Amino acid sequence: MEKMIFFLNLVTKRSFVCYPTCRYFIIIDDIWETLDWNCIRCALPDVGDEYRIIATTRIINVAEYIGGVYKMQPLSLENSRILMYRRIFGEEEKGKCPDEDLAEVSSKILSKCAGVPLAIITISSLLASKRRSKLEWYGVCNSVGTGLIKEDNNLDNMRKVLSLSYYDMPSHLRSCLSYLSMFPEDFEIDKHRVIWLWIAEGFIQPREQGKSLLETGESYVSELINRSMIQPTGYDPYLDQVVSCRVHDMVLDLICSLSSEENFVTVWKGESQPSSVSKKVRRLSLQNGKDGHGKLEATIMSMERVRSVVVFLPAIEHAPSLENLSVLRVLDLEGCDLSQGNSLKYLGDLLHLRYLGLSCTNIHQLPEEIGNLRSLQILNVDRNRISSWPSTIVLLTHLMRLELSDEYERAPPKGIRSLTSLEVLHGLSINDDSRDTMEDLGHLTELKSLIINFNFRDWNDGLEKSLVESLNKLHKVQDLRFYSGGCCLDGWVSTPRHLRTLDLSTGCWFSTLPAWMSSSLLPDLVVLGIRVRQLQQEDLEILGRLPALRFLGLNVDLQDVGIHRRFTVAACSFPCLFDCWLGGGFGGHLVFEQGAMPRLAELRLEPRVQQVKEINGGFDLGLGNLLSLKTVCVFLQPGGASAQEEDEARAAVRQAVEGHPNHPKLHIFVRVVALLIPSLLSYVPPFFEP
Repeated sequence: MEKMIFFLNLVTKRSFVCYPTCRYFIIIDDIWETLDWNCIRCALPDVGDEYRIIATTRIINVAEYIGGVYKMQPLSLENSRILMYRRIFGEEEKGKCPDEDLAEVSSKILSKCAGVPLAIITISSLLASKRRSKLEWYGVCNSVGTGLIKEDNNLDNMRKVLSLSYYDMPSHLRSCLSYLSMFPEDFEIDKHRVIWLWIAEGFIQPREQGKSLLETGESYVSELINRSMIQPTGYDPYLDQVVSCRVHDMVLDLICSLSSEENFVTVWKGESQPSSVSKKVRRLSLQNGKDGHGKLEATIMSMERVRSVVVFLPAIEHAPSLENLSVLRVLDLEGCDLSQGNSLKYLGDLLHLRYLGLSCTNIHQLPEEIGNLRSLQILNVDRNRISSWPSTIVLLTHLMRLELSDEYERAPPKGIRSLTSLEVLHGLSINDDSRDTMEDLGHLTELKSLIINFNFRDWNDGLEKSLVESLNKLHKVQDLRFYSGGCCLDGWVSTPRHLRTLDLSTGCWFSTLPAWMSSSLLPDLVVLGIRVRQLQQEDLEILGRLPALRFLGLNVDLQDVGIHRRFTVAACSFPCLFDCWLGGGFGGHLVFEQGAMPRLAELRLEPRVQQVKEINGGFDLGLGNLLSLKTVCVFLQPGGASAQEEDEARAAVRQAVEGHPNHPKLHIFVRVVALLIPSLLSYVPPFFEP
């Protein structure tokens, strides 16, 4: 923890020994005012030794008021060196600088950090982005000044360190970081939400030819994390990327202060005076609206130049009328309840609007006037029960991202072929009344992420042909997911070279493995969910050579074709796979050789009892050769087997797993018939998550 005057009302371990009757242990983090403590204290019973409380604060008066002050000690010089060198040089350097020329200046920098972890991490991240030059490092050291060695001004000292890192960043990163002051303290920020907000604000410009704005935004997030200006909080192990982040409260204090001084962002928390000194608001974040505080219109003089408005649920009653926001570019109301008001009145007048976030807002329709928003790039109406789509939505030809409400019975907007700028299209539902939409998809050649729910009662050759013709035109697609379906995709022959996620496991199928599914044509494929009617040993070997594959869901329809041989998962195959689901009965028709799937941690099998006994001669699948295995789920399908055979199969599976050197967890389910691999969406966060 940081030595920025952290104080604790602390009962030490020795005290717990003295009070063995203690029943409750409560931690209350970051108290700012004595009034807050009084409110909390009223909720606690006065029962003496039955509970212990740790309260953290950065304010000495609050700590003394609570009582029992314990001041956190700074890191020792040795631990400070370990923290610094690991961040700059890697895990192998623990307490010694590998470059002797930098050892002296490193010690000087550490002395100025005074054992404050956040200061050390921030300075180290700054140094890691620079050349390993003694001159440059001394420049950083001199920029910090001498203030940090003083004990009585820790918050100001910490701000000096953060300010140094802030101003060292290029201007586009400073703008992107400052924009995060739009979000409340401790708010978990969805990565793709904020990237699309940056795009709408014009903060992201493509730096490399062929690199999209979204991909450039991804690199911005990575750079801010590498500089320790934001903290990753959510991680997708399949795609090996951060999916959400948070701003450290000290960094948030800094960017809120700078944003206020520069009139970059105005934060309103229900107080009588907003954060911005200027009355001419440019970007407005409504984060709270406590009863008894002034109205927004009474505290902000002029809003005719507001370019962005982001409203959070506690402040929804104070959302400004759209009537006078004629130059608005961003309107984000995600998570706010709009069912009771006219919050979208005058929406059609916002001719400059680029971002409209209405996810999870309880709306039932969009106004027809939405077609006036010809500059709109992002429209998100996910998680709403939209009764019908306005016909004018297809006039939004600059849309890059469209998130629809994904209810199966809802027909999509007609004529989406005109939305040729779309890169992300999620929640599209296609039913019997929207067959033309499948042909329209072939015109959206910029699509990188597509999620469709099929709700056809009767597939026919014409529908399948329309779908595969469209798929053959989507050469830039990276993330493709079909739910339900039930159609044959054998006509899909074009190689989607940029694919990272392909989930067709809940309905659509191939007769045989497609010819384009090879390591040379799909070098970036990470997640694969696929159904095939026939599978050969060489097909399994082709899949095993996919270099980036981390999740495999393979369903083979044994009922229709049948498999009468044993497959082998060879050594060194599936080098990156760590989650595997083998369905359709196929899971009992193979054996794992030593060295196969070296990283596999999760294995789900769906064997049929009688066929495993006939073909494999038992359940000895070579599980002991999967050296990283941690969890095994087996869905036994009786398929006419007797109760005794079921018991024998269960015992054989248990014996095979219990003999594994890792002792993985085992879950056995019996009498599961015709089980399909469930939607990968429940396992894998989408690449273009809204």
